[in-house]
Amino acid sequence: MMEASDEQPTVQDFIRLGCASRSERHFETFFQGGSMSVNVAPYGEWKSPITGESFTARSVTLSQVRVDGPDTYWVEGHPKEDGRGTLLCRSASGVTSEVLPLIDGVRLPDVRTRVHEYGGRAYAVLDGFVVFSDGFDSRVYRFDSKDPHRTVTPLTTLSKSRFGDFEIDEVRGLVYAVREDHSGVGDPVNTLVAIPLDGSAARDDSAIITVFEGTDFVASPVISPDGTKLAWLSWNQPEMPWTRSALHVGALDFEGRIGVSTVLVDTPDVCVYEPRWTLDGDLIHVDDTTGWANLFRTEGFTWHEGDPADAWVSKTRTRALHPGTQAFSHPHWQLGLHSYDNFDNNYLVCSWAEDLTWHIGAVSISNGLAEEWATGWWPIGNVASADGRVVFLADSATHTPAIVEVKNGKTSIIRPSSEAEILPSLISPAQIVSWPTSDGALAYGFYYPPKNPEFQAPAEDLPPLIVNVHGGPTSSTRPGLSVPTQYWTSRGFAVLDVNYRGSTGFGRAYRERLNGNWGVMDVQDCADGAKSLIERGLADPKRIAIRGGSAGGFTTLNALVRSDVFTAGTSFYGIADLKMLEAETHKFEAGYSFRLLGSSDLSDPVWEDRSPLFHIDEITAPLLLLQGAEDRVVPPSQAHAMYDALVAKGNAVAVKIYEGEGHGFRRATTIRDAWAAELAFYSRVWGLDVEVESDLVVTNL
Repeated sequence: MMEASDEQPTVQDFIRLGCASRSERHFETFFQGGSMSVNVAPYGEWKSPITGESFTARSVTLSQVRVDGPDTYWVEGHPKEDGRGTLLCRSASGVTSEVLPLIDGVRLPDVRTRVHEYGGRAYAVLDGFVVFSDGFDSRVYRFDSKDPHRTVTPLTTLSKSRFGDFEIDEVRGLVYAVREDHSGVGDPVNTLVAIPLDGSAARDDSAIITVFEGTDFVASPVISPDGTKLAWLSWNQPEMPWTRSALHVGALDFEGRIGVSTVLVDTPDVCVYEPRWTLDGDLIHVDDTTGWANLFRTEGFTWHEGDPADAWVSKTRTRALHPGTQAFSHPHWQLGLHSYDNFDNNYLVCSWAEDLTWHIGAVSISNGLAEEWATGWWPIGNVASADGRVVFLADSATHTPAIVEVKNGKTSIIRPSSEAEILPSLISPAQIVSWPTSDGALAYGFYYPPKNPEFQAPAEDLPPLIVNVHGGPTSSTRPGLSVPTQYWTSRGFAVLDVNYRGSTGFGRAYRERLNGNWGVMDVQDCADGAKSLIERGLADPKRIAIRGGSAGGFTTLNALVRSDVFTAGTSFYGIADLKMLEAETHKFEAGYSFRLLGSSDLSDPVWEDRSPLFHIDEITAPLLLLQGAEDRVVPPSQAHAMYDALVAKGNAVAVKIYEGEGHGFRRATTIRDAWAAELAFYSRVWGLDVEVESDLVVTNL
């Protein structure tokens, strides 16, 4: 468990560190712009240049950053194109272009996979040869950037199978992939397969080779540098990939099938992340045997003259490469994590979380010594390297996520996620905070005070506070510049972003404290964080909102049930009925709730006790529900049930169901409308004088 150090400011320090007194803040604001006049207006009623359009007009999501020699590849999600995944490449000459032509000459590709519903790695590239999954029809396609005809060729049939996590084997003419087959009755079947690159499986499914089967889930196939071995991960229900997973290595025959194989790691309560071969043929992986997601190295795969073909199975030896209180990877919610890569034969380039901040640097393969690089950026967890250059996805206190390149000791931006500029004087940077919980522990988060150089509040006014709850719950929040956060702070709201117990990046012990306590401890940490700010005069106790999506929505709903601190709540596709969720949820998360609730018996009272839908009478604060109509993770039935029950009770409640949206909003129109609706909701329930265009109807207000 990470303890707060003297170097890490706590909430108590804010009165001393720059958020200090109200008069000091106003004095500083007045003189930031020289002789600029400052408008006096209550907190929460300031006018801001950051609008719903700021999220969509010139912004994209960036993911799946990879390098292919001198070229850099990544996927962009475009809100104005319904979130279509576009594969882009930046060449060595600095030219950025869209990689893929039209499919069948009529439609744009959507580089996306829905394996596990959360997707992830949807393409692979090797020497300009691209294999990708199309989100429209779930088929796998190939494209050779060197082909003068620029044609896209299907590799699989139109079927009920989904594919992802690709690994190209150019010697055998195959691409290894995770297949999720939905053609049968019941849960889909997950297997590791090899798809021929010649297109033969586009006409006949039987041409696909089953490489590994028999477990509930597989992921992360990666081929050794000499092409003789394949490593991959597996796990079984009710485990999640971050509670217990296994690391396999198998010898490949000439057809791409597995011969002799071994399991290198399979230990109760130990998870394995990101197997990756070194350039010299050792296998690196991350596991949390130490209680932290640390790096390990396995040697002994080299074959020597006179050895039996399977001699390597008994010769392998695994040791910790860099044990310590750092997290070198994070939970596999999506396929294709890439938190580290080979820098050269002697070093890995790695990203890690430590002391509530994020770092990037080199780790020696021979002795495990780590050296942090001062780049001015916080890595988000997608790192790739080739030929002495490093490319990674990152953010900072003053930059939204961007693709950053480090080359010859210099750092530059390859691609920003947003071209919308936020004036430095408008940015409210994150402050690391911790606070004591009511049961004697510590919780962590990031605090953002209101900030807008054109406004100051009346002397006795206190800002409304928005407590933001991340999803997962096995996830975390980070301090990089977030347009959504600045949307609130520039309007005079304070924001507390909470890493409640159960969050990742703080070691396994901190994450596991939520086991058996979901719906209680997360609520407690959020409520205690809000109380801490109220006690220090940094928030208006009459205007405290809590908001969150998915599991964060579940915490939001339970906070309105179990705490009287919050006077409003916004749930994005939040869980209202745990039994209903268990009955309707998808395979990947089936059984996830068992560990979090401490019970797999649906007749156990805990299932109803933690379900907000069964405690409607205890909710008094107004509630806004925002939901995607096509959500397969938390079905819209949850939002409908919650809304109907609150209306019947006479509680103030509003709901918006967005057609065509799933678990998370991708369309520009939805994103803009959701932000307008939330601001309108707070303005109406708190009586703020705010101009906002929204057709939101709050029933029973």
